[in-house]
Amino acid sequence: MKRLTTTAILAAAGLAVAAPVLADNHEEASLPGVVDVSRVTAGTYATDPSHTLVGWRVNHFGFNDYFGIFGDVTGTLDLDPADPAAAQLDVTIPIASVALASEGLKEHLLRPGSDGAAPDFFGPEPAPARFVSTSVTPTGDTTAQIVGDLTMNGVTAPVMISAKFTGAGANPMSQAETVGFEGRAMLKRSTFGITTFAPMVSDEVELDITIAFEKQ
Repeated sequence: MKRLTTTAILAAAGLAVAAPVLADNHEEASLPGVVDVSRVTAGTYATDPSHTLVGWRVNHFGFNDYFGIFGDVTGTLDLDPADPAAAQLDVTIPIASVALASEGLKEHLLRPGSDGAAPDFFGPEPAPARFVSTSVTPTGDTTAQIVGDLTMNGVTAPVMISAKFTGAGANPMSQAETVGFEGRAMLKRSTFGITTFAPMVSDEVELDITIAFEKQ
């Protein structure tokens, strides 16, 4: 009887330890979006602007990095999982809706130049930026390099995005067939005619992209 009691105690302890793991696995398995390429169907997708963000960071005076975010990104992705290299991406990023922790810095980014001079950065009512892909090169089952033309501040130049597929499934709110991606890119703001305070404020800008597309 004593041995049976000990075994029962050990079994109960094992279940207690395993329960959180089982719960976590169940929660993960029940997520609407899963990194499963077989869930992706061919067609045209449009961005979900409420859940698509382009973050940027620059170094400030060599002390630390400063962040900002562009939202309300619109655009389309033509995608065939059987031929990912043929994918075509076209997105528009509203510069004027930039979100910053400091309202003063946001005003600085968008203010006109003083006494008729050129603005320090974008100036008031800046045109949206637009990225149009020119090639997609798969680098793995769920990764690719996307090269395209970025038009910003009146200048068009090539930019390369390292992209990763992050999930596919039906959005439980809208039931829309949805695919998600993340991306990283580096660019020089001087390429696009924005040179104020460089190199005190870094010329290099790191982009951190998270984007959701809904099938049309």
